[in-house]
Amino acid sequence: MNQQVIDKAAVLAEALPYIRQFSGKTVVIKYGGAAMAAAPLKDAVMQDIALMKFVGMNPIVVHGGGPEVSAMSKQMGLEPTFIDGLRVTDAPTVAIAQMVLVGKTNREIVTHLAAQGIKAVGLSGQDGGLIRASKHLHHSAKTGEVVDLGFVGDVAAVDVSVLETLTTAGFVPVIAPIGLGPSGQPYNINADTVAGAIASALGAEKLVLLTDVEGVRSDKDDPSSLLTRITVQEVQAWMAQGKLEGGMIPKLECCLTALAGGVNRVHIIDGRVPHSLLLEIFTDRGVGTMVMK
Repeated sequence: MNQQVIDKAAVLAEALPYIRQFSGKTVVIKYGGAAMAAAPLKDAVMQDIALMKFVGMNPIVVHGGGPEVSAMSKQMGLEPTFIDGLRVTDAPTVAIAQMVLVGKTNREIVTHLAAQGIKAVGLSGQDGGLIRASKHLHHSAKTGEVVDLGFVGDVAAVDVSVLETLTTAGFVPVIAPIGLGPSGQPYNINADTVAGAIASALGAEKLVLLTDVEGVRSDKDDPSSLLTRITVQEVQAWMAQGKLEGGMIPKLECCLTALAGGVNRVHIIDGRVPHSLLLEIFTDRGVGTMVMK
């Protein structure tokens, strides 16, 4: 018999215990980075989410879209500014973020999932009171001083009733990271932060963050220092020592939030690898870094 056929059968057999283990379980996926930009990677992620749904899992997608927001800002004459991986968001920028994330990116993801035979519903944190936001008081990672980032929010509360209604009815929620402040002011919230808060509020089995690096490195400049596992205590120590920079800071902060909130496992995986979601969830070795309690 053709060896390729035998290898395919072995892959399916390897996936079986994971399909059994995770059937009926909720997995929150933070979708962003290169996996959103390159068409082949985008198609692979949509196929992965579809397969998860068809084998009985409940995937929930929280998406970013920072590069698209930056591109639109530049077209409108606004130069994007970031501090510790967070976008400085004035009134025009939060309007652009809403326009791009809710009006364009969210719609595109829903459409791509529909092409895979999945019933998806697009939301922002403003819909159904899903995400209540408060103004983010940011302390500089370098100086410790408070920096005003404008209309950048923290997640103050999550009302998961709308998500539970949708998943019970067989839909896949797709969520844009815009929250609603006390006075009705929209706040731009880091998508990793939103994913962690939603995973925690739902008591999700897994939170998976798609990113543009292989995972967490003990030396950020050395690809060979990739860690397959890291503990909460190690992450906290690294943060205190200032070993983390840029976008990895909110990613690991959201990992800590999710684990503290009852999520069983959190994974940071390389979204540049085709079908990295399937490799992480349905194979023995997985990919990327698992953050452990």
